[in-house]
Amino acid sequence: MKTNHTARRGFTLVELLVVIVIIAALAGLTAPMVIRQGKKADQTEAVSNARQIGLAMFEFENEYGSYPDPTTAVSVKDATGSPLNIAGTNSNDYFRQLMAGNFTQSEKIFYAKIANAKKPDDNIAAVEALKQGEVGFAYLLNGVNGFNAAGNPSRPLVVTPLFNNATTGTFDPDPFDSKAIILRMDNSVTSINVKLDKTINLGGTNSGLLTNGPDTVWGATTATPTLAVPNMKSN
Repeated sequence: MKTNHTARRGFTLVELLVVIVIIAALAGLTAPMVIRQGKKADQTEAVSNARQIGLAMFEFENEYGSYPDPTTAVSVKDATGSPLNIAGTNSNDYFRQLMAGNFTQSEKIFYAKIANAKKPDDNIAAVEALKQGEVGFAYLLNGVNGFNAAGNPSRPLVVTPLFNNATTGTFDPDPFDSKAIILRMDNSVTSINVKLDKTINLGGTNSGLLTNGPDTVWGATTATPTLAVPNMKSN
């Protein structure tokens, strides 16, 4: 009895190329969505961490009369005898005052996924606490002095992500899909659009982060906002 065997036909080169083109096209369509969702998750993490910083700042201001500055560094050192390095001019130094005063013992709340930042290891020994790269937020002072809760409650206190870690108040649109994270002095946290010129609109006619004067959150003469930027790791 004769048995007929039907040969199985494989894919032709043209068919394989068509399949590859379709897969590549689908990948090209979905990749931006995946990237955007990842940035949204990073933004949500930064917002959550900013809220926790705000709670620690609130307790600190109640205890020492202002947010961290060089004067409160002396007071915290005298009150606690903490071995942490809290004398300095970057935001790592100012945020260490919150840890030295026992308002938080977590490094992780100071993290934001921005350029040249790294996940904190929660090692808070004297020389390890909030070391280079472990802070992703900048901190605002009134010149060299800390602000306090008096005044306009919508003034920003902690912000991220700065463009090239600059003290000029411009923001990097890349990490959080063109959003800037702002912790205000009333402990609210908002996500604000980063404009094409890398600035943000805080409200009012003159809306730049560091612009004071009439019709701004800083007022005409009552504040001189300056930025203490994070001590970032090298590229």
